[in-house]
Parts: sequence; C-alpha cells; structure tokens
Amino acid sequence: MTRPPRSVLWIATLAVAAAAFWAWQQFELGSLLTLDGLKASRDTLQAQVQAQPLTAAAIFFAGYVVATALSIPGALVLTLAAGALFGLAWGLVLVSFASSLGALLAFLVARHLLRDWVQARFGKVLDPINEGIRKDGTFYLLTLRLVPVFPFWLINLLMGLTPISAGRFYVVSQVGMLAGTAVYVNAGTQLAAIQSPGDILSPGLLGSFVLLGLFPLLARACVGWLQRRKVYARWTKPKRFDRNLVVIGAGAGGLVSAYIAAAVRAKVTLIEGHRMGGDCLNYGCVPSKALIRSATMARQLKKAHELGVAEAAGRVDFAAVMQRVHRVIRDIAPHDSVERYTGLGVEVLQGHARITSPWTVEVKLADGRTQTLSTKAIVIAAGARPFAPPLPGLAEAGYLTSDTLWGLTELPKRLVVLGGGPIGSELAQSFARLGSAVTQVEMASRILLREDPEVSDLVAASLRADGVKLLTGHQAIRVEVVDGEKRLVARHGDADVSIPFDELLCAVGRSPRVAGYGLEELGIPLTPRGTIETNAYLQTLYPNIYAVGDVAGPFQFTHAAAHQAWYAAVNALFGRFRRFKADYRVVPWATFTDPEVARVGLSESEAAQQGIACEVTKYGLDDLDRAIADGSAHGFVKVLTAPGTDRILGVTIVGEHAGDLLAEYVLAMKHGLGLNRILGTIHTYPTLAEANKYAAGEWKRANAPQGLLRWVGRYHAWERT
Repeated sequence: MTRPPRSVLWIATLAVAAAAFWAWQQFELGSLLTLDGLKASRDTLQAQVQAQPLTAAAIFFAGYVVATALSIPGALVLTLAAGALFGLAWGLVLVSFASSLGALLAFLVARHLLRDWVQARFGKVLDPINEGIRKDGTFYLLTLRLVPVFPFWLINLLMGLTPISAGRFYVVSQVGMLAGTAVYVNAGTQLAAIQSPGDILSPGLLGSFVLLGLFPLLARACVGWLQRRKVYARWTKPKRFDRNLVVIGAGAGGLVSAYIAAAVRAKVTLIEGHRMGGDCLNYGCVPSKALIRSATMARQLKKAHELGVAEAAGRVDFAAVMQRVHRVIRDIAPHDSVERYTGLGVEVLQGHARITSPWTVEVKLADGRTQTLSTKAIVIAAGARPFAPPLPGLAEAGYLTSDTLWGLTELPKRLVVLGGGPIGSELAQSFARLGSAVTQVEMASRILLREDPEVSDLVAASLRADGVKLLTGHQAIRVEVVDGEKRLVARHGDADVSIPFDELLCAVGRSPRVAGYGLEELGIPLTPRGTIETNAYLQTLYPNIYAVGDVAGPFQFTHAAAHQAWYAAVNALFGRFRRFKADYRVVPWATFTDPEVARVGLSESEAAQQGIACEVTKYGLDDLDRAIADGSAHGFVKVLTAPGTDRILGVTIVGEHAGDLLAEYVLAMKHGLGLNRILGTIHTYPTLAEANKYAAGEWKRANAPQGLLRWVGRYHAWERT
C-alpha cells in the first residue's frame, strides 16, 4: 500500500488536532479531566451510563482514544472515571484497549511525520538505539510500560521514531500497561471515598502500588528465565561442575581473565592451542616494537651529523636485527608463561579447545589425548588473524603477513606493503629505514584513515622522507609473475600501475578467529563485522559464555582486551550478585610510526561528522624547549573541549613519545578532570610532558574573561596614578 504524501498527513493531523481543541473548548472537556470536575458530575454521569450503557461505553472509548492519541492531559483521571462509571471489569477492558489504540495512533503519527527526518538528522547518534530496539525492543518497551518513568505520551512518540513494528508496539503496550491500568481503575471504583489524589494511597491501594513497583522486577526476572530456558532448551546441564571458569586463548584477554579467576580462588583452566602470550607477544606488539627500535637506530645513525656527530656510521645486519627481535620475545615470554600462570593457581592446558555444550569444553591435547571439562562459565579470547584479500594470483605468488613476517632472515630489496593502516604504516617505515625499497599501497585517499587529515599528512610526509613510495588512491586488483618477476597491479583512476616486488606484505586488517571451536554448533551469532555478538556485559547468546578481545571487538588493542577481560571474569564469577557493563568511554590507542600518533576520545573529524559542538585547542611541539633540544620539534597536541568549559572530549597527540604523553589526558578524562587541573599541575622542566600543560595554557588564554581583564587593567592604571 502506498503511503500518503507527508504533506497530506501533516494537514490531516493538524485538522484533527484543531477539531479536538475546538471540542475541548466548546464543551469544556478540560473540567471533566480533573478530579474535582469528575466528582462533581459523577452522579449525572453514572445515571447516563445506567440509562444507555453501550452508547456511554462507546463515547467514553472514543474520547479516551482521542485524548491519548493527541497526548491531552488527564489520562489518569479518565482511568479513574472508567472504574467509577463502569466498574473494575468493564472499566479495565475499555481503558486497556482505548489507551493502547490511542498510543498506537500517536506512534503512527510520529513514525510517518517525523521518523525519516529524525533518522536522517541524527542517524549516527541513534544507531546504537536502533540496534538495541531491533534486538531487544520488546523488552525495552515492556519495561517502560511496566515502570512509567517517562510520560505515557513521550514513550508513544519516541518509539514511533525507532525501527520497532507497529504491531509489536501495540501488543507490548496492551500487555505492559495492563497491571498499572488495573490499579488505577480499581482506585476509580472507590471514587466516592476519594477527596484528593493523595487519598488513592489508602492501605489497600498502597499494597497495589507496591505490587506494581515489584512487578517490573518480577517481570524482568520472568522474561530472563524464559529467555534462558529457550536458549538452553536443547542442552543437558551437568549436575555439578569441575571448574568455575574455562578460558579459551592465552592472549591478553585470556591471560587477564585467568589471572583474575585465580586471584579470587576460583578453579580456572586456561587453554592455548599455540603459543602463550597470543598475537601481541609473538607476532604483534612486542616484535614490531623491537623492529621499530632497530629501524629508529638506523635512522639516527644516518642523521647523526645533524647532532654534531660527524663520523657515525653503521651497516644494517638484518639477520642480527631479527635475532634481536626473537630475543626480545624470549625475554618477555616468562611474563606469559605456563610456569608463571601455573604458579598463580591456573591450570594451563596446551591443546585445541572445542565448546561442545554451554557447560562443556573438549580439549585435544598435544599428546593426542582428549579431555572434557565441565564448567560454570566460559570466556572466549581466541583473538584474530591477518586478513588476506582475495586478489587473483596472490596465493600463487606468495605473501607475508604480520604473523609470518618474523621468519625473514634476509632484508627484502623491494617490499610492497599493502595497506595504509597502523600496522602497514609502522612496518613500511621500519623496513624503509632498514634499507628496503618500500612501496606502500593504500586504496583510500590517505593513510591512517581513522585520524584527522592533518595527522595523516604529517605521518605521510615522514614516511616519504624515509624513502617510502606512498601510493594512495591505488586499488590492488591482482598479482602476477612476468618472466620470473613478481608484480602487484593496482588501479589508479583509469590507469593500471605495475609495481615489481620481491616480497609483499598484506597489512589490510585482521579477522576475528570465530571458526573451529564450536560457535557454529552452538549457534552463537556473529555481528556484521564478523566478531562474536555480545551484550553490554560481554555475554554471548548463552549468558554463561563470554567473549573478549579481538574476537569480540569493537577494538583490536591489547589493552582493550585486558580491559574487557576484567568485566568478563567478574561477571562470570559473581554475576548472580552484580554485573558490570564494559566501559568504553575512555579507550586510548597509539600508532608507533615516527612521529607517533596517539589519541583518546573524539577526533576533530569525528566531532564534525557526529554534529558534536566542540572547541579545538592546538599547541605545536615546535615551540617546546625539550623537543627543540632533542631535534624532534615537530607535531602537535590537539585538545577538543565542550564549548565554554574545560571538559575534555578528545585529544590527539602527534610527535615523539606521543603514546606516553597521552596518559595524562586518559587519566583526566577517566576521572572527569578538566584542562584547568592540568594547567595547575607542576610539570618537570624540561620534559616533553610540558606540552600538555602548554596546551591547557593555550585553552586558558583563548577563554580568558576579556571583560574582567579590561576592568583589571583599568584598576592597575588607577594604581599607577
């Protein structure tokens, strides 16, 4: 059916509203929607109801529908009137259906007249709400109806702006308002004894209101029980459990989960199928930073003459560089070792895990044996793996990833890095500094797309200065081998560009590990991003199974995985007493290029895209004494604050040790400290950390009370006379 034009709907709505307003004024209906007016006309109305019960019921029903549809004040008094005039049974029937129908009409008006405009204007802000309504809209609406924290009319209008269907809205409203309607209709049956609204709270009715207050809690518990019963219906729950917690994956998320469980004396088993420490220790954070350190030293030797060291020289021994990388991994490995965690009280099993039911995990051990564990709760911390794009010829030619890169023993003469994100940019710069001829290919118009354009430009300039041939706006379309030479073919505009290489590094992202350990058999759903779908408490479809880290998202950071692990472990072990929602309000990250890029909160671009008003304060590191002395006077500190206040909305730092400098702002945002507090904190001179204080000073100068300062200036002038 074709929807009427919006202009017609607006005209019809205004016409109905005008007619209702005229009737309201003409017949003085407002006086009937007060308790005094209702009491004064009670006897007359009762006589009319007795004389023509069907007609009276129809008129009352229609009036109630119009009043609720137009959000006219007085629905409470009309509900009381229903009890007084029609009794509990008929009054409940009339009000229940009339209020639900009127609510539906208000809902439809908001949907057809306002929803498209609101969604277009505030779409990004409303996305989480829309997703929540799609998943749990019935429960949200039922809760609002059972506990009317928000006005009845406001719920009707706001729900019309969401994706919930009209049919579901009507049914849930009908059911959810029934208990409250019954209480007020029952109060109306005692209208003769009521002298004021306060009299509604008689001992008998007070008990009804207490029940009404408890009803949402009981309903919530009942709904939760039904949901759990449905989810677990096809599984047989063990009568007892061998363990309190089983953790799958010994990366950052898994290690922290197991550590917390052991610390509170829970019986916990940690299962790892490959290497303890996960991706961060073995393939990511640790080896890449060791490589960056060697590359930085190579670059410093080349630039030593700028610091007055005339004869500094060095030759990169790439095999020795990689040996050091592996030595660093070995030196850090004891922190994440089987021995350490066994000593902490964690049972560590090395083998492949498969979840066979919500309470059982089967482990195929390294020696070929199979062990089945029963557990109250499970934490999935399976991590992610590098993603290889489906380029024709890529597999045949061979490629490296951030996992396999560390097996190199010879420096590639020609290296193509596919991807302009943090991993690709860090490794492209490092290999260029170590002596490779590096070409970095990025499909987007700039690298580090999540950062502000000026950040991307600054890092891109540094990469080019180190010898990286940076090709943005180039889409890789295939890999070919011509006369024994490997080539990447990329499309730029209408032309194809052929890029020869000896090694190709795929750094275009990482895919969550979601296959091979039982998710499919249990029916645990995934998000559109390919991560395990979890709620705010990090629970999956099964409330006793949790997911953290890269496999759950929304961030792929080691520190984010560790942060989530605390919530998952505590909720898994103590959730029957209290549960905690994972807090992502202040999540920092850093890209370890030179210059480093560190950020927390909003960027300037994100604030503009989301329509968030902010004041931008920027302090250039070329003005900082320590940066000048170190020869690193490039970059900036950019702070976003709420207009008219020093409340920090986001910070971006570009420069040497940006990741370290950011910590002060992370602390400030976490604990609600503004720029005035940072400005009032003593910072050691001369250090890079003074940049934070000077940025706060820039904000203070921009927000100085000019009117007051003019008067102060006049005062000082008077003092001199």
